[in-house]
Amino acid sequence: MAIKRNKRFHAEIPTSSLADIMFFLFLFFLIISTLANPNVIKLTLPKAKTNETTNKDHISLSVTEDKLYYINKQEVPFDQLEQVLYEKTSANNDKTVVVRVPADNKVQDLVDLMQMGVKLKLNFVIATSK
Repeated sequence: MAIKRNKRFHAEIPTSSLADIMFFLFLFFLIISTLANPNVIKLTLPKAKTNETTNKDHISLSVTEDKLYYINKQEVPFDQLEQVLYEKTSANNDKTVVVRVPADNKVQDLVDLMQMGVKLKLNFVIATSK
């Protein structure tokens, strides 16, 4: 006499650890996204013995080796730079501008930017690396 089973065999896929794996992937990408900032213009900044950091987001003025000018990661031609600086500082009510120039750039380029700052009555801060 053959004994029949009441329950049939069903194939199952264990998914209990799937939530743990997704949680760890979420944490990994969250940490990596805070470390990598793709919106920064890469420059070799001049070196300084000490660095001070600021808590506020000031307007950033970057100059590349090819003399391309960027205000907050937006490229601006040199002849429109003064006008755009005035508009940005007026809109934010922030007169502080962080100037990022390469270490091997000419001094005259920095002086031209400083003259613009004096004309617009801005506070320029030069960004350095430690």
